Amino acid sequence: MKVTIDGQAIEVAPGTTILQAARMIGGEVVPPAMCYHSKLKGSGGKCRCCLVEVAKGSEADPRPMPKLMASCVTGCMDGMEINSKSSTRVQEARKSVTEFLLINHPLDCPVCDQAGECDLQNLSFEHGKPESRFIEEKRTFEPEDIGPNIQLHMNRCILCYRCVMVADQLTDNRVHGVMDRGDHSNISTCISQAIVHVEQGRKSVLVIRWFFMERPSLNG
Repeated sequence: MKVTIDGQAIEVAPGTTILQAARMIGGEVVPPAMCYHSKLKGSGGKCRCCLVEVAKGSEADPRPMPKLMASCVTGCMDGMEINSKSSTRVQEARKSVTEFLLINHPLDCPVCDQAGECDLQNLSFEHGKPESRFIEEKRTFEPEDIGPNIQLHMNRCILCYRCVMVADQLTDNRVHGVMDRGDHSNISTCISQAIVHVEQGRKSVLVIRWFFMERPSLNG
């Protein structure tokens, strides 16, 4: 199948998503993605950072898709034409998504272990606004020890769900997940259970690591 992203054409296999096709091309056409991980089944479609504009659905049905699509969960069709960085509409949407993700995020990049190699920091630099319009009080959480090896900094979490999926797919006994709903949603363990499984402890490597911190690094 042939798809075109920002004027660059590429041949892809059936079942390839727009995000995967963009990553094959590389460069500035690649949408940002905070919740998608290529090795995790079912990841993607949550953060909305990777929105793109489908200007042509396919050769069989050339009508454009009326709404912006999450590229990580939208499959390619033969003849599809996609606008990513070249679309003003997409750029404005990414700015809005970034603003929402940063509403409750603390401004503690200088003291964060992930500073300098942080996907959210890169997203903010590319699409963030110089000033926040959010005047309400940010929600805050105290650091929580959720096992002998991991401390949870929920203030830094953007609820990408990747840590939950890692535990679901790589271990036999997940003890943490998303608690509550809406603006009160947070990652925690059920009734203060501890994460003691070695592989669950390693999930801090696969998730966006600013809010799961290995406890030895806290003491060093």
